[in-house]
Amino acid sequence: MKKDTANYEGVIGTLSGTVTDKADGKPIPGATVSIPDLKVGTVTDANGKYNLSRLPKGVFLVQISFIGYATFNQRLDFSRTAELNVQLQTSSIEAGEVVITGVSKATEIRRDPIPMAAVGKTFIDQHSASGNVIDEIANIPGVSAVTTGPNISKPFIHGLGYNRVVTLQDGIRQEGQQWGDEHGIEVDQNSIDRIEVIKGPASLSYGSDAIGGVVNLLSPPPVADGKILGSVTGNYGTNNGLFGGSFRLQGNDNGLVWGTIISDKQAKDYQDDHDGRVYGTGFRERDARIMVGLSKKWGYSYFNASLFDDEQEIPDGSRDPATRQFTRQITDIDTFREIVPVSVLNSYAITPLHQHVQLYRIYNNSNFVLGSGNLQVNLGYQFSHRQEFTHPTEPDIAGLNLHLATYTYDVKYNFTVGNDYETTFGVNGQYQNNTIGDATAFPIPAYHQFDIGPFFIIKKSFGKLDISGGARYDSRSFSGQAAYIDTSKAFYPSLYTGPNPTTTPNVLPQFNALSKTFSGATGSFGATYNFSDAFLLKANIARGFRAPSIAELSANGPDPGSQIYHVGNSNFKPEFNVQEDFGAFLTLPNVSISVDFFNNNIQNYIFQQQVLNPDGSPAHNPAYPQYNIFTYVQSRARINGGEFTLDLHPVPWLHFENSLSLTYGQNLGNGGPVADSLKYLPFIPPLHTHSELRGTFAKGFSSLRSVYAFVGFDHYNAQDRFFAAYGTETYTAGYNLLSAGIGGNLVNSAGNTVLKLFIEGTNLGNVNYQSNMSRLKYFDNPTVPAGVQPGIFNMGRNISFKVVVPFDLSPHEKAAPDAKM
Repeated sequence: MKKDTANYEGVIGTLSGTVTDKADGKPIPGATVSIPDLKVGTVTDANGKYNLSRLPKGVFLVQISFIGYATFNQRLDFSRTAELNVQLQTSSIEAGEVVITGVSKATEIRRDPIPMAAVGKTFIDQHSASGNVIDEIANIPGVSAVTTGPNISKPFIHGLGYNRVVTLQDGIRQEGQQWGDEHGIEVDQNSIDRIEVIKGPASLSYGSDAIGGVVNLLSPPPVADGKILGSVTGNYGTNNGLFGGSFRLQGNDNGLVWGTIISDKQAKDYQDDHDGRVYGTGFRERDARIMVGLSKKWGYSYFNASLFDDEQEIPDGSRDPATRQFTRQITDIDTFREIVPVSVLNSYAITPLHQHVQLYRIYNNSNFVLGSGNLQVNLGYQFSHRQEFTHPTEPDIAGLNLHLATYTYDVKYNFTVGNDYETTFGVNGQYQNNTIGDATAFPIPAYHQFDIGPFFIIKKSFGKLDISGGARYDSRSFSGQAAYIDTSKAFYPSLYTGPNPTTTPNVLPQFNALSKTFSGATGSFGATYNFSDAFLLKANIARGFRAPSIAELSANGPDPGSQIYHVGNSNFKPEFNVQEDFGAFLTLPNVSISVDFFNNNIQNYIFQQQVLNPDGSPAHNPAYPQYNIFTYVQSRARINGGEFTLDLHPVPWLHFENSLSLTYGQNLGNGGPVADSLKYLPFIPPLHTHSELRGTFAKGFSSLRSVYAFVGFDHYNAQDRFFAAYGTETYTAGYNLLSAGIGGNLVNSAGNTVLKLFIEGTNLGNVNYQSNMSRLKYFDNPTVPAGVQPGIFNMGRNISFKVVVPFDLSPHEKAAPDAKM
């Protein structure tokens, strides 16, 4: 790669140049030129030329990329540099990935000591068979997902999930009762163009709940100035008949940017060779979002509003004892169940027993140039309305009805002090208000919550050595409201709002008043040493903090989606952890290798434990005899493991990618011996290897461009290190899965893309398997016939087709009339 920079006195706020091929000097049209910190970018024209205007003063990272070439990254001072000509070099090595999550300024992943990973729009499009946005990253080393069917997945990082992983959209915390097993991530996968993952404690930047890591889902960046671009997308999945569609339109007029995305998808029950069609796994999801903002020399400010609306059926796995066909509940007393008709299994109609989840979100991302630095302000409001309809004879009465309003704030000032010390001072947190609404089940109380956490981060490069560190102090306060329940109507208890709860017949206390404050200090320090452009070492140590969730503190009620009666403990202490990470990375012309190790020690680790009767049988609340009671306990824990990757590139177009992930989770107890059934932590993924042979042909064949094809093989070891107590988890057999994909772009005579096609097949061998990370593995009758594997199996063979039709509505300049002779 070669660069030419020139200084122009008085020229501030523009950057232009030409991007060419280093080998032959020819221009590269369609190369992406972006400045991640400013959220501005463009593409090179037919002559390889580009131009960016209205750029602020300051030093920012510029990235130039194109498929089949090594990515170019360089920091430029826009007060001194107005021209940048770059020669890209063909390369089979995918290096130069840049992240913006958890850093003061856009940073190359390879130079940051904190373990991170990122995937872009190309990866997301090529993995179109994934049922949701979290499944799309579940094959990243160190990342997995707990699932409840094809449309409900929660991210796990190094064996930690739920309230231990913060999910963001455009840097705004995603809040939607994530303590619940069956509560997925309320984000339209069609609205996400990039995903960045922090693998380890990120409390320094994001406070409580980021003790395990962060998943940041990033929406499309603005299009280039003067452009109005859009696309129409269609999806189809053969296994569950999934139909999906999405419409996208974005524009940029002299820095006035706007955009909209509207999506819809629906699916009937999925199927596998062992169970047939799995009753209660259909869904219907509708999404919409709009964005409008300004991008000027002073920075940018973007306002976003979105709606997520999902109707999700609730499976319970019940079956006819003789035929093992699925049955359905038809009365509240539930003394008899009928076999589910084939017509219902094949129907797109949502069953009476289902969830209805709505999330309304309004937020603003702003970045203001202020003095010698920049002020970032992220403000958000979201309202989560979660209902679960669990009464077959009264389908309009909600069993669960939760309303959660969340206000989030994140303010930080980035500047450079002294001898190029990149410094950030900031404060962030949230305020929540939860109400429990009209319902018949009340697992958590109404409450208020307030978080605040000031922090600072410093980064500095000393030649080949990059270091970064920082510290933070968090405080979280809870205020839970007392509540009483009127139990006078069988199967339909209600919230009592009268004046005399202690003396009124059939009124029982449900929640006591609660007032708690948790606080703690966290920090991180790490270094990367670049021995050369080919080899580097990383090391990082971080301390995380997590306050107990409202469910862990004060739950006292059934959760219909999980078939569990939860009981909290208000005496809990906050969790703290210390994680050490070490990594080595080697990048050669035809091979790249990485090795990462981590060790995570957790104090006051909170997990669920089933309550038993004196005779050892499961305890039940008399009002909810079909629910097992689980309470929460605390212990010390350790999670350790590592990841290994090996990518071979014998020729530029051929890639043989391999990865291995291993995670061990151990319950260390509280000083005494730990029973064998309790010595492992729940939801720890087994050893997982992924191999993929991929061919990529950027220049394509004739009218086909960006052609790719791949074959993938995944191996999952048996999981015999599981949380066996009370039958919470059971042994999971190992299995192997085969996948493949093919696709490319169809272009017209002018070289413009008129259609993009992505085809992906998963579980092509139609293997009958159960993932230990699937909750459906434990959904069945209380008694299962001898010799029959209990639980529901994962999805069988599925072929996914995705078609994207882009269009350009940009105004075109009128050609000047020919001069008269």
